[in-house]
Amino acid sequence: MYDTLTPENAVEQKEIKIDAENVQVFYGDTHAIKDVSVKIEDKTVTAFIGPSGCGKSTFLRCLNRMNDTIDICRVEGKILLDGEDIYDKQVDPVQLRAKVGMVFQKPNPFPKSIYDNIAYGPRIHGLARNKADLDEIVEKSLRRGAIWDEVKDRLDQPGTGLSGGQQQRLCIARAVATEPEVLLMDEPCSALDPIATAQVEELIDELRQDYSVVIVTHSMQQAARVSQKTAFFHLGNLVEFGETSQIFTNPVDPRTESYITGRIG
Repeated sequence: MYDTLTPENAVEQKEIKIDAENVQVFYGDTHAIKDVSVKIEDKTVTAFIGPSGCGKSTFLRCLNRMNDTIDICRVEGKILLDGEDIYDKQVDPVQLRAKVGMVFQKPNPFPKSIYDNIAYGPRIHGLARNKADLDEIVEKSLRRGAIWDEVKDRLDQPGTGLSGGQQQRLCIARAVATEPEVLLMDEPCSALDPIATAQVEELIDELRQDYSVVIVTHSMQQAARVSQKTAFFHLGNLVEFGETSQIFTNPVDPRTESYITGRIG
């Protein structure tokens, strides 16, 4: 008898959203990222873990060309988004960042109303034909950011007046307002209290229905809770990449095991 693949024992093959090949990053003479190759799946949360200064945030910023803003930074290798090289001369970084949204460590709402925080991206990218379109995008984005019910009666008030956790969810709503395909998050909970952290983690789990989410976190517990795939970085190298459960319970590389058990870090 041949084994038939039933839904229970079939491993779901997700399409590759980002394919990075032999990526090197230099800051002047410093070789910050060394020959990193990784395939990031669509509709999956991928966590980057590793000690401080190991290169995880630097590599994350390669994925939407945020490193372009640093004069001494040089990126080599290939990063393909849906098969297209994002470092190709034809690619407009501004359009790329509409597709690959980013949420930073510290909540950074614009000094504008809650409504205008969300409407800003759709306006500059021409995603709304009129005010009714814009109203719809704002509501939909705030709902996706799991903050609509808390702010719907004060959309004209400044985003900076919200609590830290609300500000971070506002920033996530702002990032999804341009209909990105990928959402990058650089330690999105490190400035938040445990309750706000739990709310953002729950939101991350919901967002993977629609996006490929890549999260840098210094918290291994968080990586274990929210991600399906985990990449462990150490001294600019990608040491190990695989299913989160396997990385945490049965890592292949002794350096991964040392980090997870707290011997290095």
